[in-house]
Amino acid sequence: MQAQVQDFFDENTNTFSYVVTDPQTGKCAVIDSVLDYDAPSASTSTQHADQILAYIQQNSLSVEWILETHVHADHLTAAQYIKEQAGGKIAISHNIVGVQQTFSAIYNFDMKYFNSNQIFDYLFEDHEAFKIGDMEAFNIPTPGHTPACLSYVIGDAVFVGDTLFMPDYGTARCDFPKGSASALFDSVQRLYALPEQTRVYLCHDYLPEGREQYHCETTIQAQKQHNIHIHDGTAKTEFVEMRNRRDASLSMPKLILPAIQINMDAGRMPKPEENGIRYLKLPLNHFN
Repeated sequence: MQAQVQDFFDENTNTFSYVVTDPQTGKCAVIDSVLDYDAPSASTSTQHADQILAYIQQNSLSVEWILETHVHADHLTAAQYIKEQAGGKIAISHNIVGVQQTFSAIYNFDMKYFNSNQIFDYLFEDHEAFKIGDMEAFNIPTPGHTPACLSYVIGDAVFVGDTLFMPDYGTARCDFPKGSASALFDSVQRLYALPEQTRVYLCHDYLPEGREQYHCETTIQAQKQHNIHIHDGTAKTEFVEMRNRRDASLSMPKLILPAIQINMDAGRMPKPEENGIRYLKLPLNHFN
């Protein structure tokens, strides 16, 4: 079945979000939503998420799922706001528990909080099947960028998060805690086993030299033939060496420190303190 896909682009974070609809039932899923965040003032707004909600309302859709491909380091998720306004279950890989454990140590959070108050409504097992309306879907575990990355195959489309970019831009970085270029190579091979006509939807696009327009859609065939980092014939050792060398030259994402602590809690904000103000934590000099 062909999934009906509507993309939404946030140029501030180069992020694509999606509403994926079963045209027979009007049931839909929201994938990788964005909560607007102004870093200098540490303030949030819902302009991007409101565009998604307006589309849902205008088309009389019913939200069943709010899907996260992984714990994003470059933007805050609007999952809680989408759920509050439109319903749906917030879902992610069961491997989120390992990400929560890793970053709880970095932020000095009490891991017991996540064990007893898991805010994600649903944790997918690897390769688990599910439905959006009557449309069949399943996930493919695609760790490497993070250990909890999932790609969602919905009808004739796959939503790959940060695993792959457009063929002329390559692949995701793997230098975050518990990331792995070797694991990413294996994950891409699982994606490349999908039918070549499968539509591939990306979480981000950046404009490489020579291209003037942002794109969010490609195909498995195009990736296998033209991805500059990992195409048919690319050796694993070659890819791992390239990815590790490239990652060593990259700076930290601008929003990683506020984003991770919010996103690993499914978008829930910290509780207000006695003065009524909510506070984020910043681990000083940890990521030198």
